[in-house]
Amino acid sequence: MVETTYGIKKATLRLLARDLLTVRHENAVFDVSHPAFGPNTYVNNLTEMQNSYFHSQELPNISFREPTTSESISVATYYPKTAKIEILDPGWLQLGRIVKTSEGVYANPPKGEKGDVLFDESVLNTLRNKAKKVNGIYLGDNDFGFAPRESFTQGNQKFGIFVEQGLARLLEHTRGNAKNMGKMSEFYPKGVNVFGFDGVDEPVVRFASLYSGRGLGGDWLGVDGLWYGNDVGCVFGVLVAGEASVPKKI
Repeated sequence: MVETTYGIKKATLRLLARDLLTVRHENAVFDVSHPAFGPNTYVNNLTEMQNSYFHSQELPNISFREPTTSESISVATYYPKTAKIEILDPGWLQLGRIVKTSEGVYANPPKGEKGDVLFDESVLNTLRNKAKKVNGIYLGDNDFGFAPRESFTQGNQKFGIFVEQGLARLLEHTRGNAKNMGKMSEFYPKGVNVFGFDGVDEPVVRFASLYSGRGLGGDWLGVDGLWYGNDVGCVFGVLVAGEASVPKKI
């Protein structure tokens, strides 16, 4: 006979441990998951980052949210050599969501109540009209922005050209040159290969991604706008833990 033990049975909480990487982003610092989530589909990576994790006694129960394209670029360019070797050469880094239209490319589009991306062109145009036009592109709140097709070129190009154009500045959400993207030039001597950002008849949701393998030989930085959500890649989750999710000014 098994002896019954009476009284309170203490609960135990066992969460998977997750390291954090502190990165400078614009004029602040923020924490992201380390290593990145994946390789997996974006939906599966997003599901995984929303789970609960243990980091430390100060942060015993944390989760992550999906990054904006600008936040992803800040992480990738924080340690570009490691990102190249560990993520971009063997696969893809999922930067964030974009919407392609006949007029150009929107980055970091808003979401509805159910978390679905709003890609109705009238909604996007309204937000674009409220945004600030800076050197040929539009920059709004929460890293939302729009780059007209005439503001950038596709194909093989030098870093100096790429970082001045609208697409790089849109993804990095910057008024001037895309300086963070420019930091990667040392590791890609042939330059940048931009593709998949063609105009479309009807708005479509895609993911911007970076890679350097898959036929590019590692000497080109690939900036891809064809990426579907069912393709496999990696993504850095941004820490969500009360005050810890708020960027710390420096």
